[in-house]
Amino acid sequence: MEKNNFILEIYKDKRTVFTLPDIAMLFPVENIKYLSDRVGYYVQTKKLLNPRKGIYTKSGYNSLELANILYTPSYISLEYVLQQAGVLFQYDSRITSVSYLSRELNVDGTSFLYRRIKEEIIMDRTGILQVNDTVNMATPERAFLDLLYLNKSLYFDNLQPLKRQIIKQLLPIYNSAALLDRTDKLLGNDRYQQA
Repeated sequence: MEKNNFILEIYKDKRTVFTLPDIAMLFPVENIKYLSDRVGYYVQTKKLLNPRKGIYTKSGYNSLELANILYTPSYISLEYVLQQAGVLFQYDSRITSVSYLSRELNVDGTSFLYRRIKEEIIMDRTGILQVNDTVNMATPERAFLDLLYLNKSLYFDNLQPLKRQIIKQLLPIYNSAALLDRTDKLLGNDRYQQA
């Protein structure tokens, strides 16, 4: 494989964040040592970035993609999604996700917060969208339930953007009577008649 074809193939891919196994999938006939050397060369020549050990990015990479790659499995949820949806008004610059562990870290000036949630909840894909085929992100309704599941008492600025019927459909994922009670108190006990 020619040097220029290597970097060209990576830049043709719609993803902006990669691990070495991701790159190996683009070049299945190549030796992993060769690929590692190639990636190292392009990091040295600044055609690829290496913001964290084992993670390689194009310049101008998508931080939301990075959030999904830093800890896997994970998906973007909680305050980040609810701010975007207009449910929470207080600005928080962190990208918040749920994962199998709790961590906060800073990469390239962006703060990432991961909150631990049960593995069976993470693995249920209901209410999780794949944005641009590269980012796993909760719908506002799923983010609402994730946050309410993790925090016993919480104030939401505006519940109007949430579709109550979707919340009702998502509740069984959590298998939690306490979450059901908290949701009933916030949304009214009419089991969320609003469409």
